[in-house]
Amino acid sequence: MRETFNELIAYLKNPVLVQDENTDNGYRAKKFLHLLIISIITSAVIMPMFGLIESSGLVDMNQHAMEEMMNQFPKAVIFFLAVVFAPLFEELIFRAPLTLFHNPTYFRPAFYIFAVLFGLVHITNFTLTSNVLLLAPILVLPQTILGGYLGFIRVRFGLQWSILLHACYNAFFILISFASDLV
Repeated sequence: MRETFNELIAYLKNPVLVQDENTDNGYRAKKFLHLLIISIITSAVIMPMFGLIESSGLVDMNQHAMEEMMNQFPKAVIFFLAVVFAPLFEELIFRAPLTLFHNPTYFRPAFYIFAVLFGLVHITNFTLTSNVLLLAPILVLPQTILGGYLGFIRVRFGLQWSILLHACYNAFFILISFASDLV
């Protein structure tokens, strides 16, 4: 996993439009699993900041769109929207176009712009207040970083892999939230 992490960090520092030549499904599944674990750990490391933001009274995390959805829709609908619809829709918008930027001069900024836009779109999950807007870079940091990770796997392995990683990432957190409802 350390190798995958180092490869990911090196890529994020200098993203290039180069596919991984190793097409072995076992190799790709292993890298995929490593990226999923790295994605989950990254979010877990960032999440305590949200507790600090909420406990300081700056943002009410209970006003988050997922909280509202959990109260309005059956779990099966939430699961479908978060694990099937959102990854498919968002990957088509934010990752599919990456391979259109063949010129390295344009690819690198496009890669970063799509990752940041992916993060910023998720600010709409919050009730927009001046505090939310001021804290937007922190509040969408997990999604922005995930956008980079998804861009990495999209370029290296293909769009279907970024959709799958996005779906598994969302499924992990949705299932955790469903499990917390049982307690």
